Amino acid sequence: MITPRAYLALAAGAGAALLLTGCVANDQGGSSSGALAVAADDTSCAVDAATSTSGTVAFDVTNSGSQVTEFYLLADDGLRIVGEVENIAPGASRSLTVVAQPGDYFTLCKPGMVGEGVGRAAFSVTGDAVEVSGEDAEVKEQAVSLYGSFVKDQVEQLVPAVDAFVAAYESGDDDAAREQFPQTRAFYERIEPVAESLGDLDPHIDYREVDAVAEGLDWTGFHRIEKDLWVPAEDALNADGETSAWQDWEPSTDEQRAEFGDQLVADVAELNDYVHSDDFAAALTDGGIGTISNGAIGLLDEVATGKISGEEDWWSGTDLYDFQANVEGSKNAFEIVRDFALTKDEDLVASIDDGYAALEDALAAHGSIEDGFVSYSELSDDDKRDLSDLLNALAEPLSQLTATVLE
Repeated sequence: MITPRAYLALAAGAGAALLLTGCVANDQGGSSSGALAVAADDTSCAVDAATSTSGTVAFDVTNSGSQVTEFYLLADDGLRIVGEVENIAPGASRSLTVVAQPGDYFTLCKPGMVGEGVGRAAFSVTGDAVEVSGEDAEVKEQAVSLYGSFVKDQVEQLVPAVDAFVAAYESGDDDAAREQFPQTRAFYERIEPVAESLGDLDPHIDYREVDAVAEGLDWTGFHRIEKDLWVPAEDALNADGETSAWQDWEPSTDEQRAEFGDQLVADVAELNDYVHSDDFAAALTDGGIGTISNGAIGLLDEVATGKISGEEDWWSGTDLYDFQANVEGSKNAFEIVRDFALTKDEDLVASIDDGYAALEDALAAHGSIEDGFVSYSELSDDDKRDLSDLLNALAEPLSQLTATVLE
């Protein structure tokens, strides 16, 4: 029997949940004994082996590029961060150590600490599942750190995506902007509760027209741009179903497009500054593991309050992209705390696992973020009802997650 202070028996299989990680400076460069060498530069990220056995795995990362870089070990979904070492200056070396469970992973580097990274490569771990024990406080601290890394990674990818999207919008290349709109928003939707905690930042970035009008705010952000890109028919209704979409509105001028686009870029830059600040690190530390579980719950609430009704992306019909991204962000947060919950209530964890799997399967029937989803208007009433039922079935056990991990 595992004691409360030595409880973290991690599940076997691809992308098993929390792994203990650490990073240390390596002033001598090269690879320490038994570690895998990683050669990083501005365009590549070469690990000297693509496999390892389960247990403690170390990566010695040397940056020969011209930009500060980061190195990641990602789970098999390509989203969840298993381990990360950041701020590797040009000419410097740092090490990352993880306790790796059997499964499939990815490695990559991120020059400039922005964008989707370079040199993404498959990495596999073979052998038996490893039981990891440690002080409760230490393991929880690692969980909070991994969640912070995930948030930073998504915002780092959001920054250049918004830059490209805004450039297309401001230049009048509406076809390109329409194509980029839902994929760009996905980075934001995976971590939206973080922005929502920052006062006016989320309203500036993501408010719908009806919400801005109700609160007497200037309407800016993604959805203001969305309405320019998908110009409504003159007899179309707003999200409240009552007011003509053209009332007190007309397409933006070039000057107005520049204002809206530049404002979105500035707001996302502010979000990026925040998630890399001491204030964000302190907020995560103060909130502890409950912040992560509440993030999982909050993102599912985002689906229930906007996406499932088709009101979020009213003009574009791209709600399923946001739906999927919210679910991905929620599941990532859950996976980080999954093993804490598993030691307290195995049945609850099984119910949550099943709920995510069923919801993901139902969404996959309509497309994917990478390959495209059908317009929300193409879903039948039965389709919407099925998604709603699956969402509710997951929300009920997930609502118990925070109380369970904090017991």
